This record gives sequence, structure tokens and C-alpha cells, in this order.
Amino acid sequence: MDLSKTGKLIADLRREKGLTQKQLAENLGICSKTVSKWETGKGFPDISLVVDISKLFSIDISSLIDGEMPTERRAAGNVKRTKFYVCENCGNIIQEMGNSQIICCGRKLKPLKAQAENDTHNVNVEQIEDDWYITFSHPMEKEHYISFFAYVRFDRVLSIKLYPEQGSEVRVPVMRGGKLYYCCNKHGLFEVKLQKLITARGAV
Repeated sequence: MDLSKTGKLIADLRREKGLTQKQLAENLGICSKTVSKWETGKGFPDISLVVDISKLFSIDISSLIDGEMPTERRAAGNVKRTKFYVCENCGNIIQEMGNSQIICCGRKLKPLKAQAENDTHNVNVEQIEDDWYITFSHPMEKEHYISFFAYVRFDRVLSIKLYPEQGSEVRVPVMRGGKLYYCCNKHGLFEVKLQKLITARGAV
């Protein structure tokens, strides 16, 4: 823990919010000298205040402790950099395009790392009228199934939640280019370029 980094972060966030040290202290029910100690790296907020500070400034507690807020301006808002997260506790599926810290059920989630399709995790695609009809060579059982499918192009993300014991197929509008993603609840995330899939399997 670097007290000077945390102190600088608190000072920066306070100024962004247009607060004086005295006003911040009043919000937290402490004296302004305490805020001054934090900002000069001579002290750290009591654990009882960390949650209040994170709520006040709308930041993650780990960012406050680390003394920095991760940013990646070039990646922010770039659809091609879409990342997927799955909460192991509740099964919540989250996607984001920047460099956010994702927390669910009180735990910080790590983005799923996509892997290439293999013999047991692959998809087939064919065009039916104006749709891609995509089928998965994968069981859809309670203990082993594809949990979600996503089609990511440079300008959009189309995602579909899948459930055990339903059909192992999806139907989406024809869109050229992009990647297909699908997540196995046991073996993780897989990806394949749509054009590569079409060329290899003669979908059109």
C-alpha cells in the first residue's frame, strides 16, 4: 500500500467533485486535519471510512487502496475489445468494452480468456434466408452446457443467454465479418472468426 498514491487519488477525486478538505471532512464526519493527513500521505482512512469514501466518489474500494484508477483510453468504447465476465456464484454474464473493474456478488471478476474452437467445442453455420443459423456440437445438460453466445462486430455486440436442456442453436441476422463467441460452463470461452467459419464449411 502506497499512502502517497492513495492520498493523491483522494485529493484528485475531491477536487473533481468540487469539495474542499473541510467539506469532505464534514461529509465523512471527521475533522479537516484528518483529510489533510491522507492527502499528504501521512495517514490512511480507517477501515470504517473506506466504504463511505468509495461510495462518495463512486470508485471501487480496491482502487482506493491501490491509489489508482485503471484507464485505457485507446481501448475505451472499442467494440472489438469487448470482454466477457461470468460470476461463478450467481451465473451473471457481463460484457464491457473498456478497462473496467467488474464486481459481482462481492468478488472482483477476471475477463474470460477466449480460446480457439476444438473437436468438442465447435459450431456450424448456414444461411437461411436473411439469418445465420448457428448450431453447437455440444451437450445442453444441467451439468454441462453452453451458457451464452455472442456475435461481435466492429459496430455492435449481439449476445444470447442459453440455458440447459434447450436447443443447442441460435439464429441471428446475417452480418458480415466479426467473431462468434460461445461459453461452456465447464471449459470456458471459445471464439472463431465468422468469415473463417463460412469459408471452411461452405455456409454460403
